[in-house]
Amino acid sequence: MTTGIFLKLLTMLLASNGAPILAARLLGSRASIPVDFNKRLGDGNAIFGVSKTWRGICAALLTACILAELFDFGLTFGLLFGCNVMLGDLISSFMKRRCGLRPSDRSIGLDQLPESLLPALYSCFSMELVWWWAVVLSLAFMLLQLLVSKPLFLLNIRKRPY
Repeated sequence: MTTGIFLKLLTMLLASNGAPILAARLLGSRASIPVDFNKRLGDGNAIFGVSKTWRGICAALLTACILAELFDFGLTFGLLFGCNVMLGDLISSFMKRRCGLRPSDRSIGLDQLPESLLPALYSCFSMELVWWWAVVLSLAFMLLQLLVSKPLFLLNIRKRPY
């Protein structure tokens, strides 16, 4: 994998993941419909939680598609990349709710790996790259997420400073 492709994929990961947060910041509660429609499972916890919204999914998919087009990866790649980001994010939220964690509670690894590893593996598969680049990309994403969290909190973009 070239450095250029790596940086483009990392940018797509960061932007697709951050798009729902920015959409919530810009739109407030408008169009904030939870993906799980506020349903709860037998454990009493939400399926995903109120912070996982259809608006956020749309924002992530749109961002992934726009960046994929700008980076000459193609619209289909962008759509599938964004779907993998959101699928990983929903898996993470589902697991956190089963553990009794609230939305935005910190869980290092669980907060970053599913939403980065799924699109990274998809990228390696579709671009015919060696599998271990998915691990490197996921770890780079995790490190950057942890590094930018406090500055984003100080800018009132994130709700919690971790």
